[in-house]
Amino acid sequence: MELNLHRLWIFMQVVEHQGFSAAAHKLYMSQPSVSNQVRRFEQSLRVTLIDRSGARIRPTAEGEVLAEYGRRVFLLADEAVAAVQQVSGLTSGRLLVGGTTTVGTYLLPPLLARYQERHPGIECDIFVGNNEAVLERLLSGAIGIAVVAGAPTAAQLVPETVLDERLVLIAAPGHPLADAGEVRPQDLSESRFLLREPGSQTRELQEQVLAEWELTEVPHGDIWGPEAVKQCVAAGLGVSLISEHAVVDDVRAGSLAVLPVTPQPRSRPISLVRRRDRVLSPAERALMGLLREIGRWPQELPGR
Repeated sequence: MELNLHRLWIFMQVVEHQGFSAAAHKLYMSQPSVSNQVRRFEQSLRVTLIDRSGARIRPTAEGEVLAEYGRRVFLLADEAVAAVQQVSGLTSGRLLVGGTTTVGTYLLPPLLARYQERHPGIECDIFVGNNEAVLERLLSGAIGIAVVAGAPTAAQLVPETVLDERLVLIAAPGHPLADAGEVRPQDLSESRFLLREPGSQTRELQEQVLAEWELTEVPHGDIWGPEAVKQCVAAGLGVSLISEHAVVDDVRAGSLAVLPVTPQPRSRPISLVRRRDRVLSPAERALMGLLREIGRWPQELPGR
């Protein structure tokens, strides 16, 4: 029995994108061609890999097993390319870096702009998701390097603290506490807190701060993404704890106010993370070097 790697790749795209049409769009193929390739792949292996009975396709038990091996096969192929690229340097190539929502939105774009000034031949892509989504892609090998809030503890990952940040308490400018000289946690007992979605590292830290302030029973709402949180706070729907770097422009523009709460939330690390067993490309290693070099968030960097 021969494993056709081209058809394995097509099958992997169908599984990842949960449909033949979506995979066809990704692969620049027609939907019938993708379906035909997967069907011929199943015939060659003498098993059914895709359950087509529901409204959305899903892999069978055999398909799940093959998909797991497929991820390992293509991860090894990526590592082989990275090993070869170590010889050729940084004259051309592509960099894919992952970032948790706050980091991916406020840190990576200006950081990659500086990176491309140094390495104009490298094309840069960013995957942004919450902590859970980014770590899942790191562990599966879909991305080789990521910058995340917090310090992941998975044994397969190597985290390195490169920066740090603090959450600040924000409110609409007209909030009764906006002009207070000092805000104590007990002053917030009637406030509605807007929290990030479950799976976000910011959400975990928000809950830790509320526990430290003995405010675990305050009313709260779930908001997906830092930009949505800021808009809801500015509209007067509640207060929130958010990265200090996410609100610099908003505070400067007067659309948000930072409440001077005491005690302040603890700072959290920003970590550069990679898989322990992955060979990094020259492009990825160059980004690691830049992150270690800057030591501060981009808006604090001189010369930009």
